[in-house]
Amino acid sequence: MKPKKLGLIHTSATLVPVFQKLCSAELPGVETFNIVDDSLIKDVIAHGEMTPKTARRVVDYVASAEAAGADFILVTCSSIGRAVEAAAALVGVPVLRVDQPMADQAVQIGKRIGVIATLPTTLEPTADLIRRRALVAGKQIEITTRLCEGAFDALMSGDAARHDATVAAALKELAAKVDVIVLAQASMARVVEGLAEGDKRVPILASPPIAVHYLATTFAK
Repeated sequence: MKPKKLGLIHTSATLVPVFQKLCSAELPGVETFNIVDDSLIKDVIAHGEMTPKTARRVVDYVASAEAAGADFILVTCSSIGRAVEAAAALVGVPVLRVDQPMADQAVQIGKRIGVIATLPTTLEPTADLIRRRALVAGKQIEITTRLCEGAFDALMSGDAARHDATVAAALKELAAKVDVIVLAQASMARVVEGLAEGDKRVPILASPPIAVHYLATTFAK
């Protein structure tokens, strides 16, 4: 039997090895290929939102992944999530935005959900998705958002220590007010690993491992 093929679409090359490692562990029999274009996220940041032109390009990449033989497509950037949902209706294979399984998990864990991001362009799309997934699940929720001002710029300028300290402080503060915390960006997941156990008072969810595990259960059916 021909092995299943997973197409991954990224807006940052740094995510390729992250997902390669996860896929190797969770999807050993699945072939993967990557499409990377960091101009997508740069356009979103420059305009403060996703423009119709950028959304059309996302749709084109999803169609390209299908044409390349993907049986399933995973888009790993939360900021372009709305375009991913639109693209899913236009192709003949399943398409997943990376943060949907995480949003579903958060809604099941608790009513008070914290969302933390280093980019405003990621914060609102993630909070919006959680609200909509809560409606689908018939759950009442309250969302508290935190934007880590300056953290993204620090990371881009090579000051990872300042980025990590800013995110860690926000995580500790938010943990006292919510039942579960959602990381709107995969780049923040390593900060969680460095937290003391006492600072992890509530579950802190990162999208990459949850999404790939979701795919593993889907492929197993």
